[in-house]
Amino acid sequence: MNSTTALPTQRSKSVGLPALGSYTPGSEAPAFTQEGLLSLAGRFREPCFIVRDAATGHLGVAMGQGGQVAFGSRSGAYQLQGCLPPIYPEWLGDRTFNEIHGVRFPYIAGEMAQGIATARMAVEMAKAGMLGFFGAAGLPLDKIRAGLDEIHAGLGGQDLPWGANLIHSPQTPQDEERTVDLFIERQVRNVSASAFMKLTLTVVRYATTGIRVGADGAVVRDHRVFAKISRPETAEQFMAPPPAEMLAELLRRGVITETQARIAATLPVAEDITSEADSGGHTDNRPLTAILPAICALRDRLSAHHGYSRAVRVGAAGGIGTPAAAAAAFALGAAYVLTGSVNQSAVESGLSEEGKRMLVDAGVADVTMAPAADMFELGVKVQVLKRGTLFAMRAQTLYDLYRRYDSLESLPADIKTKLEHEVFKAPVEEIWQQTKSFWQAREPREAKRAEADAKHRMALVFRWYLGGGSSWARRGASDRKTDYQIWCGPAMGAFNAWTRGSFLQPLENRTVTQIARNILEGAAQITRMQQWRCHGVPVPAAAFDFRPRPLR
Repeated sequence: MNSTTALPTQRSKSVGLPALGSYTPGSEAPAFTQEGLLSLAGRFREPCFIVRDAATGHLGVAMGQGGQVAFGSRSGAYQLQGCLPPIYPEWLGDRTFNEIHGVRFPYIAGEMAQGIATARMAVEMAKAGMLGFFGAAGLPLDKIRAGLDEIHAGLGGQDLPWGANLIHSPQTPQDEERTVDLFIERQVRNVSASAFMKLTLTVVRYATTGIRVGADGAVVRDHRVFAKISRPETAEQFMAPPPAEMLAELLRRGVITETQARIAATLPVAEDITSEADSGGHTDNRPLTAILPAICALRDRLSAHHGYSRAVRVGAAGGIGTPAAAAAAFALGAAYVLTGSVNQSAVESGLSEEGKRMLVDAGVADVTMAPAADMFELGVKVQVLKRGTLFAMRAQTLYDLYRRYDSLESLPADIKTKLEHEVFKAPVEEIWQQTKSFWQAREPREAKRAEADAKHRMALVFRWYLGGGSSWARRGASDRKTDYQIWCGPAMGAFNAWTRGSFLQPLENRTVTQIARNILEGAAQITRMQQWRCHGVPVPAAAFDFRPRPLR
């Protein structure tokens, strides 16, 4: 057979499957060919029927408009093999997620740190019936406050769902305290707790403050924690009730009442657990198919052990950048999906135009791990963009030097010179003076400690570069392009491949809501196609390839 010879139309026969009845078409005949089935792929909001041609035995699909079903009948040209109700993107996840949080879709735009997930992004998501988290992590308190003000102004008094980020700060725990103080003061109802290695009193204080029993007897939570985790041992701490000693400490401080302590002791700290797989930023690089089922199983065991009467939902994050990834997450049991990397290229993103254009060119392999600025001394790493930037390589060099030497003064002269010319682009002493001024304004104890501890002083200077990498990327500093730190996972490359040639390829069309709607719309179509295939229908491969389009 040469390359121009047409292949026969692929069809499928049902072997030994008992018919449910007979089917009589309305004005639209059933589809049996690959072309016919492909034409029906996008009509997942309509009921459909799996039918068998009585003459040929081939399986096909009939749409429900005008057709008639006679259950138990064996007569007619078409035998009924299955009935499928409509599918809606709104229904792909756990319905309690939509109901509890007052959203239309089981979808979250995640909290990309340092304001990359902007206040505008949270507003647009809320107006579209989805949840968005403002990326408060790494921002000074005045900028967090300004972001919250912008969200309130953008919503114009509408009671729509949104949230903000609380990141674990083991080096500066007072940052967590001050941020939670602000969140409680400004009535931030939803908080995504991310990068936590263990449960802290600050998180428990946020979760339990204001908890009470409503007039209908149901527990009312003023503050809902979304715990973003990638390890079962961390998830367990958030899925369990607050430790008794933490509740006792909050009681001692007068933060909660005895009644609130009793209520809190019967509920998990977080009723929404975001299982984070191979993502941008802080990540353990776990495959979603491994971590999500493990966390769901843990949830089931703990819910039974503690006798919870309320649902604990487990969502999926990391690697969600295409409809296929979202459909797979929902098929694994995810209550909702959360996207991160792909939203950095959105119109509303706080990343610079130059940074966004670098992301558009990324492939699935154009990412790597680099030392984290906020947990540098602990050896924690984050996943970042590799293509077009030398940040990861230079950051790793700094960490290796930190491990090898005890102070800036002990660095060999040639290494110090290379750092000053290629990495810092300034004398080390000048960088230290900038760093000291920063910490004297933000947290004087850090500056004082560095003056007395040469190793800590070296860490702060090296962290200057790591923090600068993300700042330069946000500002679009043209002279620092090779030092951009852009948090990014392989989902970005998958998204670029999926959108290539479509209306979502140009940056100006990548709004956060169009990204979300297209991922969910495609996930619904893919879910429908999998249903057809499970009934034996020979679904064409092209039917699984949902192409992005403007959606309202």
